[in-house]
Amino acid sequence: MKFISYRDGGTARIGVLNNDTVTPFADALLTVRSGADALRRAEIDDTKRVPLASVSLLPSSPDPRRIFCVGLNYRDHIAETKRDLPTYPVLFSKFASNLIGASDPIQLPVESQQVDWEGELAVVIGKAGRRISEEDAFDHVLGFTVANDVTMRDFQYKTHQWLQGKAWDNSTPLGPWIVTPDEVALADSGIRTTLNDVVVQESTLSQLVFDVPRLIAELSAFTVLEPGDVVLTGTPGGVGYRRDPQVFLKPGDRIAVEIDGVGRIENSVIAETVGLKEMKHEFHL
Repeated sequence: MKFISYRDGGTARIGVLNNDTVTPFADALLTVRSGADALRRAEIDDTKRVPLASVSLLPSSPDPRRIFCVGLNYRDHIAETKRDLPTYPVLFSKFASNLIGASDPIQLPVESQQVDWEGELAVVIGKAGRRISEEDAFDHVLGFTVANDVTMRDFQYKTHQWLQGKAWDNSTPLGPWIVTPDEVALADSGIRTTLNDVVVQESTLSQLVFDVPRLIAELSAFTVLEPGDVVLTGTPGGVGYRRDPQVFLKPGDRIAVEIDGVGRIENSVIAETVGLKEMKHEFHL
């Protein structure tokens, strides 16, 4: 099953995607945060079925309470950074305000000159839990979606923690939908990122140092995971910062991330337009 969050005629809804048709749930109050059981039991409204091409895609989990992110989790990416394999996941966070839809433009902020890509598998939690075992982890998963952890490298490395390079508003595409675990064999899935139709990242999920069950177990050891929470699982090798010469996103680029069996997101890259008054406020002039 594929759950899809979208806007139709100005109204935000969640529904089910079959082929190229979106059917909303009859209960307009349902959201991803309602949880897996509620969504699976819910009735759909066949009278409001619409073509996929006619709706605007929202982030696949539009309003998560928490977004957990994992760094240095692909063996090929760790190799290009010349670091040792971690023995515990490198964790950081994002905020709901960082998220954009699967086809929304990525805005390059005026403050950063090193905006980079990071194609990633994202996991959406469907059932609350604390101290979840690896064996039970998938019982708490609503499904999987695709993310681009767009990163401002010149801010990321200002300190030893990465928040200031990762949590920019309207910077993280998440979508296009949520695929339930019964529909995809993650271990066999390929992941690739293309920049202007040129492959810049290509790997498989078998390259993960910490797989999805391990990540859920480690995260839930210190906090309750809630329905709608999102876990970004890390990026493969091939980021622009590690290339020689380095490559960063620029206006006019198109960046896409695809995961076999899950979906594809594609975003244009545009320059952020900041008025003088806004800039004065931001920089406290």
